[in-house]
Amino acid sequence: MPSDALVHVGLAAAGRAPAGFYRRHLLWPLLAFIAAAAALEVFDIDRAWASRLYLAQGSDWTLRSSFVADTVIHTGGRLLAISAWLATLTIWIVALRREHLASWRWPLAYLLLATASAALLVGWMKSWTNMDCPWDVLGYGGTRPYHGLFAARPAGVRGTCFPAAHASAGYCWLALYFFFLATRPRFRWLGLAVAIGLGVLIGFTQQLRGAHFFSHDLWSLAICWLVALGLYAAMLQGRTQAGCPRRLR
Repeated sequence: MPSDALVHVGLAAAGRAPAGFYRRHLLWPLLAFIAAAAALEVFDIDRAWASRLYLAQGSDWTLRSSFVADTVIHTGGRLLAISAWLATLTIWIVALRREHLASWRWPLAYLLLATASAALLVGWMKSWTNMDCPWDVLGYGGTRPYHGLFAARPAGVRGTCFPAAHASAGYCWLALYFFFLATRPRFRWLGLAVAIGLGVLIGFTQQLRGAHFFSHDLWSLAICWLVALGLYAAMLQGRTQAGCPRRLR
């Protein structure tokens, strides 16, 4: 069966919104996230993990300003994500001008909107959630008492470290999974692996630098997945044969 026909079959099935799709892509991931977030809070895993990383560096965040952690991964990872978004924008603009690529316009628009929306949402939440970075907290080189995610914060204290914005530069590309699901389903796991790999790399590096607790990255992952899924349901799910992309050429 030609690849376009396979895409049509997949999209037609998705258009019927089977319960199994939302069970696999919404219910189970949401339950897994709730369980993981609860475990982090109940067992105080954030501080236990941060303590391990802090003590391993000689009771200091020695990697905070290291070339590899700060320049290559922290700054470079963000620039890589921005460059990938700009490259996608360029391809979309080309598709707007070339009729034989017309069927790729909507999926590419989805990818641009989903990645940007996820990253911007995480950044916006970070601006008002008022959570500290590990390096701000007593016991990890800082001066502020630790407050859990759901604990009341004292007035006059301002933290801007939750969720993890830099990790979202990788996790926002979870939208690749749904982009390929709608266009070339056999590549969807590759897209998922790329996004998770980049998000974990940046997120773990930020944890090593003392910039984030583990839960900050978990929430960024969840937010990016839900944004990607929601926009997939709104923009790509159930598109007709006429809307199915052909091969780029």
